[in-house]
Amino acid sequence: MNTHPELDFEVRQRVACLTLNRPASGNAITASLARALLDAALEISGRRDVGTVLLSGTGRMFCAGGDIHAFADAAGGLDHAIHEIVTSLHMAQSIFARMSAPLVVAVNGAAAGGGFSLAIGADFTLAAESASFRTAYTAIGLSGDAGITYTLPRLIGLRRARELLLTNRTLSASEALAWGLIDRVCPDADLAKAAQDFAGELAAGAPLASAACKNLLLDSFGASWEQQLASEAQWMTSLARTQDVQQAVVSFLEKRRPSFVGR
Repeated sequence: MNTHPELDFEVRQRVACLTLNRPASGNAITASLARALLDAALEISGRRDVGTVLLSGTGRMFCAGGDIHAFADAAGGLDHAIHEIVTSLHMAQSIFARMSAPLVVAVNGAAAGGGFSLAIGADFTLAAESASFRTAYTAIGLSGDAGITYTLPRLIGLRRARELLLTNRTLSASEALAWGLIDRVCPDADLAKAAQDFAGELAAGAPLASAACKNLLLDSFGASWEQQLASEAQWMTSLARTQDVQQAVVSFLEKRRPSFVGR
């Protein structure tokens, strides 16, 4: 277990469990917490014993976004404080987005601002029935970070994305599910186990194939039809050379479950 004062980090059965640990402040993001997330992302990306990443929060909410109290006390100016946070946070998100291990987020309580962005930017998002989602940025005169202006319109369309950003409307978990922002809603008491079980199932998957799918999907928005076909052909050909695919073909013919090793 690798524990930072603001982020618990433990690998259990191929699941890297990251837990935001600032419950008294609603797990609000500080420069220190953002850096801890980046350090965790860098470590996980180099480990072969991690098949999935599970991010959750302690206390009554998932994440309230940026720490407003820290903003007010910023010695070097608010612009410097925000730049320090988003630099680390964005680097962490980029690593999570491209790595082979899928990122699962379990949302308990409120996800606002950067917490909202973290939640919807994951590969999979599970939420408790009592969870709520709010962009919150424009309420304090800010525009949005952590990829929200990239992810939001791609999930729900430009018109609804604009509504959430400009009005700060709060969505319930059921509304977020209906809009396509999250994948599953669970009873509050079942969220932790449901997320852990789901992450465990994903951890048994093929890591190289997961990385290929994640990268192909991310890059598809900037590619033409022909470019995307070429990228698919390149990935398929490259994966066909791997030990994982070769043994999976044999396993299929022998009617047994393949065991993927990431090679």
